[in-house]
This record gives sequence, C-alpha cells and structure tokens, in this order.
Amino acid sequence: MKRHSLRSIPVLAALLAGLPLAASAACLSDLEAAALVANYLNKKPAATPEGLNDADAACTRAKVNKFLVQQTGAKVAGYKAGLTNPAVQKRFNATAPVWGVLYEPMLLKDGASVEAAFGARPLFEADLLLRVSDPRLAQAKTPEQALQYIDQVIPAIELPDLVVEAPPKLNGAGVAAINVGARYFVMGTPIAVKRTPDFAASLASMKIVVMGGGEDLDKGFGSDVLDHPLNAAIWLAQDLAKQGIPLRKGDLISVGSFSKLMPPKPGLKVEVQYQGLPDNPSVTVSFK
Repeated sequence: MKRHSLRSIPVLAALLAGLPLAASAACLSDLEAAALVANYLNKKPAATPEGLNDADAACTRAKVNKFLVQQTGAKVAGYKAGLTNPAVQKRFNATAPVWGVLYEPMLLKDGASVEAAFGARPLFEADLLLRVSDPRLAQAKTPEQALQYIDQVIPAIELPDLVVEAPPKLNGAGVAAINVGARYFVMGTPIAVKRTPDFAASLASMKIVVMGGGEDLDKGFGSDVLDHPLNAAIWLAQDLAKQGIPLRKGDLISVGSFSKLMPPKPGLKVEVQYQGLPDNPSVTVSFK
C-alpha cells in the first residue's frame, strides 16, 4: 500500500475527517489516520476507532504519530503510560496499560492558563512525570532498581484530549490508537531524586489531592498506579524495548492518573498537591 504524507493529502484528510472509520476492525488506513490527526490539530471530534486489537492499535498509533510529526515538526519529549490505574482501566474495559508519545510543545509551565476548550474532548487529571537519567531503566525489575535510572520527579497535571466523537466506545486498544489522548502537561517544580528506600517508599505512600473551586475534587495515592509509580516506568521502558524503541537520557515519562478524569470549566483553577513528597509540592493550572 502506498504511503502518503499528511502534507500531500490535506483535502482528502479533511473530507475523511467527518466520516466513520472502516466497519472492519483493522489498523487505520493512511488516509483515516491522517484524518484523525487533522481533527486533533483542529480540535474537532474524530471518528471513533472501534474493535481494534493490540496489533491494530500499535499500527494506528505509529501512523498517527508519523503524520503528527510531519504536520507539526514537533520533537519527542518522552512517553506516556496510560491505563495504569485500575479505576481508569475499568472505565475503558482494559486489562493492561498502554502508551503514547509526548512532544515538546505539550509541556507547559506551572500556573499555566489554558482555554477550557483546549481540545476536542478536553479533560484533566493528576499525574506525575519522571525524568530518565539512564536508558537502562528497561532492565529494572523493582521500584528501588528503577530509581537508580531516574533523576527527577515532577508534579504534573495532565490535560488529555480523548479527541473522538464517542469516548465511551473506546477500549484499551482504541486509547492506544489515539496516542493515549496526549495533549498537554502542566509541570511543577522538579524534585531531585534521592536513591534511597525511604524516597522510593514515599512515592508509593504519597497522597495526591486535587482541589478546585474551593473544594476537594478527588484524591488518590501513589500506590494507585500499578502499586507504585515506578512500576509504570518499568512497564513502559520494557514495552518500548520490545518494540525496538530505546529510551534516551532526558526523556520524560508520564506514569498515569492518580485521579478520575474531570472536565475543565472556564474560570476554574485546579491545584494538585503531593503530600508526603519532599516539601509537599503542588502544581496548578487555570482554565479560561
């Protein structure tokens, strides 16, 4: 099958953007993937990929990211582990994590002011970023071992975009196919890693509190993500390695959600606190 650049098919992509995907479950065609990217960039709901298996999802994700890079020129900043929280897995009828690619323009500073309609299907959730100091992270088998290959822990609010017309119809493979809804991350002040058992334990025991509009919106614990946030990093590094994608020093890893997915509203200011990490850090974002 002949492959096309998104730049060479803008008209066809636009025409396809509003059409349903092929009835048979399979990797999206180049034109279908290009249409999905066109909708993503225009912040319009895209057709919902349904009935994909893991291979279909991986194939579609690769095409989506290829066209996204061709269209924007964005550089890879790291990777996102998704569906690492049992509650989120249940929402998408999934039994395992998935991953997507992060790009430099997705990274916003603490206190960022963002349009409430920042995407086609905008949401927010409490997250955490880790900075890779050594690609040998894929060799780790325990959180304590993984800590030897991480040099920063970064409080973060993820602003995902489920992008599709019917998010409830997405399963785990469908979430992977849309690059796990990666859109923005608001990053707090990095915390230097202490490679000690106590620091590793604090990542599992920390309490994450999401506040907004003068009330607590949700809360969670570090152990809500695969029993330990560093387990998400290990899973991601190993799954990337299986697919021939090496991590690089400086890559960022999103470990997944510590809270439910919530819709932003104009005028809402959200703060996420990480109680139990050094100095009890927090990160904020405002919606306009």
